Amino acid sequence: MATRKDAHPPASDRSASGRTFISWTSMAVLIATAVASVRGLPAMAPYGWASIFLYVLPAILFMVPVALVAAELASGWKGGVFVWVKEAFGDRLGFFAIWQQWMQNVAWYPAQLAFFASALAYVFDPKLANSGLFTGLVILVVYWFSTLIATRGVDTFAKVSTWGFLAGTIVPAAALIIFAVIFWQDGGTSHLQSVDDANWFPKFTGLASIVLIVSNFLSYAGMEMNAVHVTEMRKPSAEFPKAIVLSVVLILFVFILPTLAISVAVPGSSINLTQGVLQAFDVFFGHLGISWATTVMALLIVIGILASVVNWIPGPSRGLLMVGKEGYLPPRLQGTNSRGMQVPIMMVQGLIVTVMAVLFAILPSVQSVFWILTAMAVQLYLLMYMVMFLAAMKLRRTHPDVPRGFRTPAMPVVGWVGFLGSAAAFLLGFVEPSGNSDSTPQGLYILILVVGIVLLGIWPFVLYKLRKPEWKIASSPDTTHSDNPSQEA
Repeated sequence: MATRKDAHPPASDRSASGRTFISWTSMAVLIATAVASVRGLPAMAPYGWASIFLYVLPAILFMVPVALVAAELASGWKGGVFVWVKEAFGDRLGFFAIWQQWMQNVAWYPAQLAFFASALAYVFDPKLANSGLFTGLVILVVYWFSTLIATRGVDTFAKVSTWGFLAGTIVPAAALIIFAVIFWQDGGTSHLQSVDDANWFPKFTGLASIVLIVSNFLSYAGMEMNAVHVTEMRKPSAEFPKAIVLSVVLILFVFILPTLAISVAVPGSSINLTQGVLQAFDVFFGHLGISWATTVMALLIVIGILASVVNWIPGPSRGLLMVGKEGYLPPRLQGTNSRGMQVPIMMVQGLIVTVMAVLFAILPSVQSVFWILTAMAVQLYLLMYMVMFLAAMKLRRTHPDVPRGFRTPAMPVVGWVGFLGSAAAFLLGFVEPSGNSDSTPQGLYILILVVGIVLLGIWPFVLYKLRKPEWKIASSPDTTHSDNPSQEA
């Protein structure tokens, strides 16, 4: 899953009136920074050159439509996905959409921290990475420690996360590429097929292989969070499409080359879903006689994941708090501490993460639990995306005169491609990818996913039914249109 953060855009252009604009190159870098991560690379590495196809297709069917549609919605309506869906379909579905956006993140935490546990194990004893008890305990300790940091306020967790992304994502990704090249030029045995013998498409053996594409959807999720900055561009209708193209190139560059680097070092059948990055470093550094450097990379990855989790614990829950104050959450969940942090909501998500962490301790395979939680996060997020695509197409029909700083070209085509891609991904997500060597029995896998999705996703309907007038303690979210001086076709 991508390193996901709603970063503040860099000021890069200033008008004569003193207003600061974002250049299209800065927007591209902002989007790429929010999406790129090394956590999901081992899942694609067994497919070698075919991993390029497995990255590119979801980018076309999902990442680009999400970015374009979210940019139009953000430039026309303030308030995020709740307001977008509410304007199109009413507040019940609006609440459903914002809930899934928050809840998928809760399901994502344990999967991200399982990768953290694997990296930490390499610092002490690599065998611990296969211990469910160790993984579960690490998830609990690190998550609650991160929550404690988050409750200290924006200044504290912002400082922790600022350099974490650079240290824990960019440096390891670049190191994989550089040392793979050194390893290959120095005569190391490569497990990646030569270009002449390359299989550029995966060998499909039914739904279990097709669903590999689905596993990459979450890698591109979160694009809608940066689209809110589209109104801060000088000419969004002309510049944002260029930013999307450049960001796609950058993201694919970060994903594809390090994935191929792992394929060079480790045979496909031996790649571990949570340890694959460090397995590759073991090979590269062992070849150079500096095996200790793997520990350094493991520590960097640990720092990066910690920063990511600290940054995201207060993020999506903040949006849920603002909507909750409209009367959609009980007053007890609307509280904040002296620093304005939504501690009650963070405690609830912490309890859910705790329950999920127990799965790592009681189920026999760490990799299987990793797949299940990753798939669960994808499924919950895709529910939100499907509603968002439908809302965008409806608002184009029912509110055509609303000023929009950016208009998605060929909205019906882009919207339906995004919706159908998300729907297909949702359905195929109930099949476990064949790349998981420690697969869960298919029936149990489906049962766990269905139960998890229902238990985590049904609450907006329950709370909507139970809501009372006294739950509302704030004025309505700003559903007015974005302040954009011009409407650009």
